[in-house]
Amino acid sequence: MHDYGIIREIVIILAVSLPILFLFKKVNIPSIIGFLIAGVIIGPFGFKLIDDTSKIEVMAEIGVILLMFTIGLEFSIEKLIKMKDLLFYTGGFQVVGTITVAGIIFYSFGVTVNQALFFGMLISLSSTAIVLKILVDKNDLSSPYGKISLSILIFQDLAIVPMLILLPVLAAGEGVSFISVSIQMLISFALVAVIILLAKFLIPKLLFHIANLRIREVFTIGILLFVLGISYMTEMVGLSFSIGAFIAGIIISESEFSYEIVAEILPFKDAFNSLFFVSVGMLLNVQFILENPIIVFPLIFGIIIIKSGIILIIIKAMKYPARVGIMAGFSLAQVGEFSFILAQAGMGYELISKEFFNAFLAASIFTMILTPFMIQIAPFFASKVSFLDGKNAVLTEDENDVEESTLKNHVVIVGFGLNGRNLATVLKETGIQYIVIELNPETVLRQKSLGENILYGDSTKKEILHKTHIEDAKVIVFAISDPSSTRASLQVVKQMNPHVYAVVRTRYISEIEDLMKLGADEVIPEEFETSLQIFGKVLTQYHIPLNVIAKQTALLRGQSYKMMRRTGNEAPQFYHLDEILAQGLTETFFVSKDNPFIGKTLKEINLRAVTDATIIAIVRGTKTISNPSGNEKLFFNDTLVITGTHMAVDKAFDYFEMG
Repeated sequence: MHDYGIIREIVIILAVSLPILFLFKKVNIPSIIGFLIAGVIIGPFGFKLIDDTSKIEVMAEIGVILLMFTIGLEFSIEKLIKMKDLLFYTGGFQVVGTITVAGIIFYSFGVTVNQALFFGMLISLSSTAIVLKILVDKNDLSSPYGKISLSILIFQDLAIVPMLILLPVLAAGEGVSFISVSIQMLISFALVAVIILLAKFLIPKLLFHIANLRIREVFTIGILLFVLGISYMTEMVGLSFSIGAFIAGIIISESEFSYEIVAEILPFKDAFNSLFFVSVGMLLNVQFILENPIIVFPLIFGIIIIKSGIILIIIKAMKYPARVGIMAGFSLAQVGEFSFILAQAGMGYELISKEFFNAFLAASIFTMILTPFMIQIAPFFASKVSFLDGKNAVLTEDENDVEESTLKNHVVIVGFGLNGRNLATVLKETGIQYIVIELNPETVLRQKSLGENILYGDSTKKEILHKTHIEDAKVIVFAISDPSSTRASLQVVKQMNPHVYAVVRTRYISEIEDLMKLGADEVIPEEFETSLQIFGKVLTQYHIPLNVIAKQTALLRGQSYKMMRRTGNEAPQFYHLDEILAQGLTETFFVSKDNPFIGKTLKEINLRAVTDATIIAIVRGTKTISNPSGNEKLFFNDTLVITGTHMAVDKAFDYFEMG
């Protein structure tokens, strides 16, 4: 009799997970937390719907392999070099600082040095999956705290590799020697060398031959074989499946097939990775929490305080406002999914006891569950920490000394990215006074050295806005990708100067109403402006007159885009474009040197009979030939004036182009 227990277990997981995920979607909580809770419910410490987790853990291991592989795909040697400053400074100090502080605390409670360092490593990692999901949903990935959070997460994902490599060294206890550590490091450098060699020479050729077969199934199977094969080889040489998968991802990231590979692997990763989080939830011992609350809950709050505090200190040291530090700190205060992988590997090396594993697991899952709520309340706490920035929240008085004494009826530009720089260039050319507020200290110092009228500061602070003479400003432009900061700053600006004309850049149309209520005079959603450009390009192809396109564009922009945001069934006030299409128009066609009709007469071309369009004039140099006869020949550089209906003119253009 076959054992179909694994099918029964998967059915249970899906049956419990679906309603939980549906409910969590309604309240905007990440699905990962739903999988964790589903695991708690069905696991051996919950309702015991699944007692034996061994089969699920094998499938979860595949999920981890695919997760590490897809993370490796996001990296390339070149990309890491470009991000080195922000990535290695913030990420490096966060990981090292957390390991050091947490290690000292654990050591003070009588834990051995090696175990204390291991516990610090567990706490130092945050959840890439949860944080990125929330940042994307909130449209905060491009904000200052979003960029810093992403940099720290990337460094943490990279740090898991040397952490796994160092586990045997930590497990060696008193027998640890400089030679053993050196050997482990040499192995790491050797793996990096292999990655570079494979990325440049061998792997692209293999992928090309697989892709050249043009059989989708073979391509998918080949990629899976490559990922699992590399993972298995690293396991055989004493490392781990996860490291091998990560190496495989970096190798393939250097090829031109990486995007197709992500598309092929993503469904497998999502399916198996969900089982990983369910399996983690199954390990949560609810009885242990009830019996040891004095251990679990202090550990939860300790993790949150240590991680958020260290991130706040690092970001303040980078001369960013405390508000950014609080937002990033609260976002990354949880324990990550790779910590579970590290913890399970540590149990194999006896670096963590069963009791502490249960406490760590409980604290980790609780910090994950609390993450969405912490990010929601972060702006409130951020607004209360302005005292940490000092009086003016600036670099120094000298570094922020701007040309402000004569500012009146000027423009205040918030943010000096692409949009801010373009606006500043135009204002400079037209002689309109302006001043820029920028939160990136490197940008401020660089632009100030170039003579730009820019100051460093947080636009949500009255002190900073006062230095821009906002009370005398005529216009303020928010050119930043930070929705929460834009809202907070807009409120303060309108309190200080109710008459200033506020132009706000945003990403989505759905944000317009809220920004208007806060006092924005003009909201420019990137999503909508893109749609206008598409709409204009399409109508141009159908030879709709430019003045009609301009009128339609102005109509759509009018009344703060209300037509695009209408909720009823009322019809838009468009021109009757179908009637325009039926009417006649006149267009010009340039005869290029490769046109097949060069040298032929209009009679031979026979345009009217073929397309119903008529050539009413030929412009040849400075001469215009009106009502040309059928014997007139076409020459290179001629411009034909063609008239007819839209459909006829379209046919004429196609006829001349195709021959």
